[in-house]
Amino acid sequence: MAPTPATLDFIDFVNSSPTRTSQFAHTVSSICNANVQPKAYHAVRSAISRLEKAGFVNIKERDSWASSLQPGGKYYLTRNASSIVAFAIGSKWKPGNSIAMIGAHTDSPCLRIKPVSKKSNVGFMQVGVETYGGGIWHTWFDRDLSIAGRVLCKDGDGNFEQKLIKVDKPILRIPTLAIHLDRSTEFKPNKETELFPIAGLVAAELNRVGKKTSQVEPLEDKDANYKPLKQMDERHHPYVLDVIAEHAGVDVSNVIDFEIVLYDTQPSCIGGIHDEFIFSPRLDNLNMTYCSIMGLIESVEKNPLAVESSIRLVTCFDHEEIGSTSAHGAQSNLLPAVIRRLSMLPASKYPGSDSDDYENVMTDSDLATAYEQTLITSFLVSADMAHSVHPNYAGKYESSHQPEMNKGVVIKVNANQRYATNSPGIVIVQEAARLAGVPLQLFVVRNDSPCGSTIGPALSASMGVRTLDLGNPQLSMHSIRETGGSHDVDHAIKLFDSFLSNYAKLEAKITID
Repeated sequence: MAPTPATLDFIDFVNSSPTRTSQFAHTVSSICNANVQPKAYHAVRSAISRLEKAGFVNIKERDSWASSLQPGGKYYLTRNASSIVAFAIGSKWKPGNSIAMIGAHTDSPCLRIKPVSKKSNVGFMQVGVETYGGGIWHTWFDRDLSIAGRVLCKDGDGNFEQKLIKVDKPILRIPTLAIHLDRSTEFKPNKETELFPIAGLVAAELNRVGKKTSQVEPLEDKDANYKPLKQMDERHHPYVLDVIAEHAGVDVSNVIDFEIVLYDTQPSCIGGIHDEFIFSPRLDNLNMTYCSIMGLIESVEKNPLAVESSIRLVTCFDHEEIGSTSAHGAQSNLLPAVIRRLSMLPASKYPGSDSDDYENVMTDSDLATAYEQTLITSFLVSADMAHSVHPNYAGKYESSHQPEMNKGVVIKVNANQRYATNSPGIVIVQEAARLAGVPLQLFVVRNDSPCGSTIGPALSASMGVRTLDLGNPQLSMHSIRETGGSHDVDHAIKLFDSFLSNYAKLEAKITID
C-alpha cells in the first residue's frame, strides 16, 4: 500500500525539524531590553506553518485575551519558542465549560555543543558535546552528523536577534574504535571522554587562509569593551564559528552566543517491502507532535466550531526527556495558566447566540469557580510514543500485551501510575476510536521490568484533570534512528480528530462522581 499524504507530510515535518529546545532568548531580551523577535525552534516552527495555513492566529501570553479572543476563533501561542499551545474555541462556549486536550512533547535525546567546545587531540579537531536526555548513545557513532539550532546575533543598532540555522552538510562524526583494537563483547562508550565528534584536522585550522586571532582591546577602551566571557573564537573552533555565522547570515564578530545540537543528516524516509515502515530520527516524540497538531487542524476543518460548546486544545511541551521541570516544560505553569484564562473567557455575544440569558445570571461567584469547573469536566490525552513488540526480543514483553505496528494507537496502562490511564479514560478514547473507525491496542509492561513515564501523571496530579496515556508503537526508542509504522500516522490523526470533535458529547454520557 502506498504511503498516504499524511505520512509523506510527516516525513517532511521531521526532516525540517532537527531541533526544538533553547534556554536563553527571553532572558537576554529582558536584561538587554533588546528588540528580540522570537522565531520558533524548528519543530515548533514546522507546527506553526501548518496552523497558520489552517487559519490559526498568533497570540501572546503577555497580552490581555479578554477582548481579542472570541468563541469560534482559532489561536496559538509559544513559550520560549520551543513549546506551543494551539486551541479552537467553540461558538457555544461558556465560562466553566470543558476543554478537550492533547499533550505531547517536542524534544528528543540528542547531543548539544558545550559552551566551551574547542578541543583537539593527536592532530584532530574535536567538538565538546553534552548529552541531552537518555539516548542510546552508541547509535550516534559512525553517523554523518551536522548541526542545527538557534544563534543570538548582534545587529548594527546594538540589539540582539535570534536566528535559526540548519547545516545540511555532514561536518561531524564520532568514529568507533576498530574491532582489532577492542575485542570486548559490549560497546559502552564513556560519555565524557569517548563521545567527542571530530570536525577536521588541526593542520587545516592552523593553515587556514584569513584566520583571525582574538583582538586585544586598547587599554583606554577596556571599560567600554569589557567582555565578561572569553571571546567566542577562544571557546569554539573558528571553523565551526564560520559555518554558524554563514548559515545565520551574519559576520562572525556578531555571533554572541548559540544553542546548537547535533543531528543525523540521513533524512527520514519510508521503508519496508510494502512501504509499511518509517525509518526516522526523533519519532519519539515528533510523531505524536505532528499527529496532535494535524488532529486539531482536521477537527476544525471537518467538524465546524459553530455547534461546539467545548474548547479543542493541543499543547506540545519542551524538556520532557529530562523531567519537564523548566519554565516551558509540562511541570511549569504553561498549561494551567492557559486553561485558567480560557475558563473565564466570556460566551459569544454575536447575534443568534444563546449567551444573553446566560450572561444575565452569571455572577462573580460563578466566574470565581470557572477554572475549577473547567478542570473537573476536561480531559487530557497524553500522547507519547509506545513500544512495539520486537521480533528478536519478544520475551521482553508481557505475553498478552505486545503492540504491533500499523495496528493502531496503543493505550498505555500501569497500576503504579507511571501512566495515568484508568477505565473512564479508556471508555472515552474507545468511543472516539469507534466513531473514527480506527483500531486501538493495549500495553502493560512486565512486572519484572522498569516502566518509563510521560507528562500524563504529572499533569493529572497537578491539575486534577482526567488523563489517559497513549502513543503510536515504535522500535528502537531513543536511538538516533528509530522505526515506526507508516499507517499509524493516519490512525493517530483520525483518533485525535474524533476525540477533539466529540469530547463534549462523550463526556456528558460518562458520570463517575
